[in-house]
Amino acid sequence: MSYYFSTILHKTSYEAAIELVTEELKKEGFGVLTQIDVKETLKKKIDVDFRPYVILGACNPHFAHKALLAEDKLGAFLPCNVVVEQHDNDTVEISAVDPRAMMASVTNPKLEELATEVREKMQRIINNIANFGQ
Repeated sequence: MSYYFSTILHKTSYEAAIELVTEELKKEGFGVLTQIDVKETLKKKIDVDFRPYVILGACNPHFAHKALLAEDKLGAFLPCNVVVEQHDNDTVEISAVDPRAMMASVTNPKLEELATEVREKMQRIINNIANFGQ
């Protein structure tokens, strides 16, 4: 089982891809809680040049609440991360964590159904983005 879903956009700028991902997340009830600019951080902290790469920490509050009620230490896995990265060939790749793969290490049957629901939403987000890029 892969631990992420991804798609590659060929006709979309990096900035437009971040906006597209944010909008698709909203359609599925997710908000972006954090935005980590990896390129900027690596330059600032260790003076390394890196491609444009952002990690969006996405959260659906209803699912997060249910998950935390079922397993209070699950916050270690939250929020669900979505990566937007620019590649050298002028493509932008979007990757999202697979919640079922992430939850595989947690032995709590209450989370299985929840992880499946969130997985379906993440897959739908990536599929919608893939369809946009065609």
